[in-house]
Amino acid sequence: MNANRLRPVAFALVAVALTAVLTGCREDGSAAGADAAPSAGAKATPSPSTTAGKPDATPSTGATATASPGAGGSGTPAGKPGAKHTGSAAPSAPAADCASEPPSPDHVDPDEIAVYRVEELDGSTGKVNLVIEHGAWGCPGKDTDGAPFVVTGEHSRWALDQAAYVTATNPITDSSENQRIGVQELIDWINAHPDSGLVFRYETGADGAIHRLEQVFTP
Repeated sequence: MNANRLRPVAFALVAVALTAVLTGCREDGSAAGADAAPSAGAKATPSPSTTAGKPDATPSTGATATASPGAGGSGTPAGKPGAKHTGSAAPSAPAADCASEPPSPDHVDPDEIAVYRVEELDGSTGKVNLVIEHGAWGCPGKDTDGAPFVVTGEHSRWALDQAAYVTATNPITDSSENQRIGVQELIDWINAHPDSGLVFRYETGADGAIHRLEQVFTP
C-alpha cells in the first residue's frame, strides 16, 4: 500500500530532475551559441587594424606624389630665377647700337664727322680742307647728358666749299640752337680752338666737297 503511494511521487521527482537537466543544457547551448556568434562576426567584419592599415597606405602614396613635384620645383623654377639673376648683370654691358670702342670703317656713322683743324688751299679752288675723324655715337655715361662721339683715331681730310651752308651752336655761338654762320667765321673759330673735335652733320655736292655742315650738340 505504501509502496504504491510512493511511486507517483518518485516519478514526479524524476520528471522534475530531468526538466531541470534539460533546461540547463538548453541554457548552456544558448550561451555557447551566443559566444560563437560574436566570434564569427568578428572574423567576418574587418578588424580596426586592417581598416586603419588601408588608409595609411594611401597617404603614403600621396606623400610620394607630393614630394615628386617638390623635386621638380627645385629644378626648372630655380633655373628661371637664376637666369633672371644672371641677366640682371647685363645692364652694365653697352647696348648693341652704341660704340664702346673706336669703330671700324664699316661701322662709322656715314653722315657725321668730328672736325679738328682747317688747312688752307689755293684760293682759286674756292675750298679749304677740314682735318676730320669719322666715328660713331657711343653709349651714354651715368654722369653725362648725352652720348659721346667715339672716333676711329685716324685723321683724314675732306674739302669744304667756301660757299657751303654752315650752322653752329655752343660753343661757336652763344645760342643753344643752331644758327647760320659764314664759312670764314667757322674757320676762324677752329683756328682759335684747334683739336676741339666738334661733331658736324654734313652733305656733299656733285664735286665731292662738303656743301652743307651743321653742328651737332654734344654734352
